[in-house]
Amino acid sequence: MPDHQISAIICTHNRESYLGAAIDSLLAQDFSADFEVIVVDNGSSDRTREVVEERLGDSRVKYVFEPTIGLSVARNTGAKVASADIIAYLDDDAVASVSWLQVLYAAYENNSKLAIAGGKVTLLWPPNIEPPSWLSPGLSGNLGAYDLGDRMVLIEQPGLTPRGLNYSLRRSFLEEIGGFDPQLGRVGKNLLSNEELQMTEFALQRGWQVAYLPEALVAHNVAPERLNRAWFLNRGWWQGISECYREQLAGKADFGQLQRGSERFLRGLYKALQYFSNPAERFDKLVYAYGQIGYLNAAIQGLLSINKKQ
Repeated sequence: MPDHQISAIICTHNRESYLGAAIDSLLAQDFSADFEVIVVDNGSSDRTREVVEERLGDSRVKYVFEPTIGLSVARNTGAKVASADIIAYLDDDAVASVSWLQVLYAAYENNSKLAIAGGKVTLLWPPNIEPPSWLSPGLSGNLGAYDLGDRMVLIEQPGLTPRGLNYSLRRSFLEEIGGFDPQLGRVGKNLLSNEELQMTEFALQRGWQVAYLPEALVAHNVAPERLNRAWFLNRGWWQGISECYREQLAGKADFGQLQRGSERFLRGLYKALQYFSNPAERFDKLVYAYGQIGYLNAAIQGLLSINKKQ
């Protein structure tokens, strides 16, 4: 029998200003069974360790240092330390609702085929700051917003997969696929992503289920430095690179990537013109188009690398 019913993991890198609230939201959970809180310090150079040490008086809290930078690496480290069969990940700049762990745990208990589950994510805006007029609902997703409605949904399209900031897995599934792929997921300031999308693809291919649970609610802080167009363009660029990498890891590195990327780039520009009078949707489509340039850049580099090896 596992030592705990669920292991809550926070992977953190230089987020001392938010980290304390994230940990405290887990310690305040209304959860009837035993659980642990594991903080994986991913090479932080700020006061991260001190923030965690202030809370080590609670026996549920554990501190782990992982020097190799990378979110997927940190997630795998946390899973190795965790003792429970259910593993839940909360971002270091997020705050979980009091019933978060209970909702997640109940879902796995009631469905033996469930491999991945995550919940609704709302946004916490900085004081005295409102969403900019150029921010579309679609781009709000880049800030973490995630809402598929008020009913449980079984995910069948990988693109709708739960957000990594409010995310959980069954240990047996994670071990079955060998953990998170360290070639995907954020590494320092490089905004690589798509690791959750890949996990959902793996789960569905193997006959597991993936669920959206609206009552597993988490609020995500919007960092002030992200409220500018340049951040979203950079995020779009890395999204394109991430998609290209995911395809390459799946053995889909071919000249078809150049055609797909070019078509999506032109489609994005065309839609930006269609929405010229709507600043939010226009910028949304421009970010999409810019992301395809990142995709094409990565695709060309991948093809050149293949040719060099031949």
